[in-house]
Amino acid sequence: MRKPPTSTSRQRALLALAMLALAGCHRQEAKAPAAPPATEVGVIEVAPRDVPLVYEFVGETQSSQQVEIRARVNGFLEQRLYTEGSLVKAGQVLFKMDEKPFRAALDAAQAQLAQEQARLGTARANLNRVKPLAAKNALSQKDLDDATGQEQAAAAAVEQARANVTNARLNLGYTVITSPVNGLSSYAKKQVGSYIDPTNSLLTYVAKLDPIWVNFSLSENEVLQTQAQQAKGTLKLPERGAMEVEVVLADGSVFANRGRIAFADASFNPDTGTYLVRAELPNEKGALRPGQFVRVRLYGAMRTHAITVPQEAVVQGQRGQSVWVVAKDKAEPRVVDVGEWSAGNWVILSGLKPGEFVIVDGSVKLAPGAPVKPVRLAQDGGPASGKGPATTGQAAPAPAAPVPNPPAPGQKTGAAS
Repeated sequence: MRKPPTSTSRQRALLALAMLALAGCHRQEAKAPAAPPATEVGVIEVAPRDVPLVYEFVGETQSSQQVEIRARVNGFLEQRLYTEGSLVKAGQVLFKMDEKPFRAALDAAQAQLAQEQARLGTARANLNRVKPLAAKNALSQKDLDDATGQEQAAAAAVEQARANVTNARLNLGYTVITSPVNGLSSYAKKQVGSYIDPTNSLLTYVAKLDPIWVNFSLSENEVLQTQAQQAKGTLKLPERGAMEVEVVLADGSVFANRGRIAFADASFNPDTGTYLVRAELPNEKGALRPGQFVRVRLYGAMRTHAITVPQEAVVQGQRGQSVWVVAKDKAEPRVVDVGEWSAGNWVILSGLKPGEFVIVDGSVKLAPGAPVKPVRLAQDGGPASGKGPATTGQAAPAPAAPVPNPPAPGQKTGAAS
């Protein structure tokens, strides 16, 4: 028969059960997750301010005065006196035509003039003899009228001959063909020895380089949106001639001289639906040539009461562009509508309100609802002077408007929209 347990055995069993229960409690306590520590993040307080905008377009350079060099008389081309593609000066001789027939024509015209002047002298002498005789009725009135008519006809013939001499002298001068402007010459379209007549009188072109024109276009939607924003007061544009123009070349270098808007077409092009605008820039060294494609940057526009955030604050995600904001010391993602690029910052069109704190540093490992310890930063990303940890209820002074400078190549800039 089995013996009943003794009191010592009972105590040992109870002690073992207590130890097992205590070990189970320790395991449960070890499995419970600890509360995550608050992540220290750098924040800025957004506030509305006026920011400069830089509009960027694709443009094409054009000569401010492209002149066709044409022959004005018929004849054989005798000489080409310039280097094709070189810079030429106003008055520089470019071509010479065979002048021998034109010099002969001038000699003939001068001889004809001398002949007519001799006839005029004879007619005047005859008239001077007839007048006193007619006054004494020694000759009839008809004789006087005939002598007067002969003198007047001879005078008219002299004027005609003199005009022929002038015309012949002009034609002789037209055999020397010069450039009317300083500019860049084109290739010779006719070679020496060619016969030139009105059907093939074009010899070359000369394109004036200083100043140079840069043409670019705005779409109808861009113009209408700009007008609407001006009407709302969210966009300020200076007078047309007050906008500065900067040109960026194909290699990314910036052209040394800035210019101004010189012309805007009065109507839209019905074929392209665009509005032509022309800028004029000094080009005294001839660095810009006609036909180059360049990027045109316009300075002078101002976005009023705009909210801006640094580039590093904007995150591209599946739902579009967003930023992290601090709400009750927790990280909260916020989808935003990003507008123009201005001096290293994005203009936020919607999604943020003045006074909110945007995380600009330390957002890489954040998750929605994660606790954060915000530290206020200056607008340039450094620690704010004399500022400790920021709280979402603490106000900060609005930063000063940045000095306008061009965005880096490849980055989005403001468009006329």
